Amino acid sequence: MELTEKIKNIPTPAYYYNIELLEDTLHSLCRESGKYGYHIHYAIKANANPTLLKLISQYALGADCVSGNEIRQALETGFPADSIVYAGVGKSDAEIELALKKDIFCFNCESLPEIQVINEIAGRMNKKAKIALRINPNVNAHTHHYITTGIEENKFGIYLYDLEHIISEVSHLPHIQLIGLHFHIGSQITDMTVFRGLCIRANEIQAKLKEHGLILPHINFGGGLGIDYQDPHRHPIADFETYFATFARFFEPAPHQQIHFELGRSVIAQCGNLITRVLYVKEGKNRKFVILDAGMNDLLRPALYQAFHKIENISSGKLEEKYDVVGPICESADCFGKDVVLNATQRGDIIVIHSCGAYGETMASRYNLRDLPGNAYSK
Repeated sequence: MELTEKIKNIPTPAYYYNIELLEDTLHSLCRESGKYGYHIHYAIKANANPTLLKLISQYALGADCVSGNEIRQALETGFPADSIVYAGVGKSDAEIELALKKDIFCFNCESLPEIQVINEIAGRMNKKAKIALRINPNVNAHTHHYITTGIEENKFGIYLYDLEHIISEVSHLPHIQLIGLHFHIGSQITDMTVFRGLCIRANEIQAKLKEHGLILPHINFGGGLGIDYQDPHRHPIADFETYFATFARFFEPAPHQQIHFELGRSVIAQCGNLITRVLYVKEGKNRKFVILDAGMNDLLRPALYQAFHKIENISSGKLEEKYDVVGPICESADCFGKDVVLNATQRGDIIVIHSCGAYGETMASRYNLRDLPGNAYSK
C-alpha cells in the first residue's frame, strides 16, 4: 500500500512512525556495535514516545536520560535501572534522589559542585553513587553551534585543565565511586575524522591518568552520529558500520575496559515523518506560500536550528513549482523551508516532512494553545 493510502485518513498534524524501519535500524545498530562488544544507551531526549521506547528496550539497549522524568519513562517502558546513565549540567536534588533510589548505573557528572551535592545526598540516603566524569575535550564537531558541546566555549563538561584537581577532590568523597570518563562533543556529525580526533584525545587523557596509576573501567563516548536529511530515501539507516569501526581502529582501551555510546538521532530520526495538510496556497508578490496545518510548535528544529528537512507533496501530480512552506503560528520563524520544489500544490494536499523522528515530537509544545500533534504507526 502506498504511503498516501496509509495516511490519508489520519487527522493532521501527526507524527507517523515506520516501525519496520525502526526495527531494521535497531538490528543494524546491534549487529555493528556487537562486533566490538560495545554497550549502547538510547538517548531518550531524541524521542520519548512510550510505544517506541517499549520496542527499543526489547533490543537490550540501555537508556541515556537527562531528567528525572526521563528516568521514570525509561523504567516504565522496560529499560533496566542498571543500564541507565543520567547526564545533564543541572540535575536537581529531587532528580538525584530519584536516580539514587532507583540504583541507576551511573551519573555523568559535569562539575565539582554537582559531584559534591551528589555525595551529600547519597550520604543522607546511605548510598554510594557511581559516577563518570564528563570531559570537555576541546574537540570541534564542526556542526551547528547550538549542537556543538565539546569545546571550551560550551557550558558542558569538565575542562581538561581541571581534570586532575577534580579527580583528587573526588577521591576524598566517601559516597562517590568514580567508574569512568564520559565524552559528548556534539550532534549530527557525519565526518568520521571528528570521531577519530575524539579517540586520539581520549587516548591522551587515558595515558595521562595511567601515569598517576588510574585506570577506569568504563569509557563513554556519548553519541553524535548524524543521518542523511537531504536524501532519506537513499540512506534510511545511519552508517553504524563506519562509526563503530572508527572507534575500534583509533581508540586504545585498557584491558577489560567497557566502551559505551549514547545514540539517539541515528536510531530514531529516519523512522518518523510529520504528516500535515495544506490549508491554503497564498500568492505573494514574488513568492508562493504553502500554509500547512502543522507549525513550529509541532516541529521546532527548522525555527531553532535552521534545520533542513526534505518536504514532499504526496497528493498532487508531476508539475513542479517553488514554494515557501510555512505554518499557522504567529511568528515569522514558523517556516519549514524556502524555495521548496513541490508538485503543484493545492488545498487539502498531504505534505510529508521527512526525518522527524528525533527532536520532533519530543520538542513539540502547545504554543498558541494549539493541540499537540497526534501519533500513528505502521509496519
